[in-house]
Amino acid sequence: MTDLAPPAPGMLEDLRRRFFASPLQALVSLLSLGLIALVGWKLLNWALFSAVFDPSQGAEACHRAAGACWSVIAARWRIILFGLYPYEEQWRSALACVAVVAMTVLSCIPAFWTGRRIAAIWLAGTTVFYVLMKGGVLGLSYVGEESWGGLALTLFIFVATCLIGFPLSIVLALLRRSELPWISRTTGLIIDAVRSLPLISILFTFAIVLPFALPHWLQGDKLYRVIVGSALFFAAYQAEIVRGGMQGVAHGQGEAAMALGLSYWQRVSRILLPQAMRNALPATINQFVISFKETSLVVIVGFFEIIASGNAAYGTGEWRFAYAEVYTFIAFIYFVFVFSLSRYGAFLERRMSVGER
Repeated sequence: MTDLAPPAPGMLEDLRRRFFASPLQALVSLLSLGLIALVGWKLLNWALFSAVFDPSQGAEACHRAAGACWSVIAARWRIILFGLYPYEEQWRSALACVAVVAMTVLSCIPAFWTGRRIAAIWLAGTTVFYVLMKGGVLGLSYVGEESWGGLALTLFIFVATCLIGFPLSIVLALLRRSELPWISRTTGLIIDAVRSLPLISILFTFAIVLPFALPHWLQGDKLYRVIVGSALFFAAYQAEIVRGGMQGVAHGQGEAAMALGLSYWQRVSRILLPQAMRNALPATINQFVISFKETSLVVIVGFFEIIASGNAAYGTGEWRFAYAEVYTFIAFIYFVFVFSLSRYGAFLERRMSVGER
């Protein structure tokens, strides 16, 4: 006769076992719960119940209130989101952000996961973004890159960095695995040299120092030099992630492909890379998240991305005291994008059954 398994404990019994198994554990649990409740109440009281939301009341109402001054967001949101972009043309910057988000969302839908569809989506999205931001065509007034700022600039740098850096990382990973020692060692030296430098020094070099070593016709705009430097930094780290994914592919896969008569590029594109990217997916998503947050570093070379725009929003005039609210608002924007990336990464892991064999 087969023994029956004991019934699973209910929710209350599970909580008792986890947090109240002994008198000391119960005391620690109650104290922790009380501390969480106290901190949570103070945050809610500051953020909602005692906060000021109406910008018409001015900064004086915020000085009298005990809570947050969300009036600064209502009064200065244009500076935070659009930076130095001309006031009358800020609708273009908003539409450009929508275009980038739509391009990213469409790229994440499995129905569009073919080379031609992805290429068409990214070509259309980047074209729409660039035309809206820069203008000079279709009756849109010209706005130079030096006037770009806020969320649109942050998204542009992030998307351009990934668009250039990701294919470059695959090339570097393949070169480092080359059977020719001089190619693999040279590539490894380049990767290690880039990874040994802080991103700040690379951005400063490409923005300020590099023009002194290049002819004028090859210098380009400072924004694009910064993007190239950021993409190179991204590619150096991502190349090692991709290479690690390749090393996780069983050798028998390549041998079987060779036995079938597949060429080198067929083996790489159809056998090696798909499995390598599946193995490297969690680390790849993490690298995208890090790259999105690192866009804030371009402020050191004079670009008005969203954090610099936030500094300008409270740094002058009557809202000088409301820095906490401005940074909380910016942190929420970063959280939305980073959380979306991480959740999409979790979806891909479930879809591809990453970690399961």
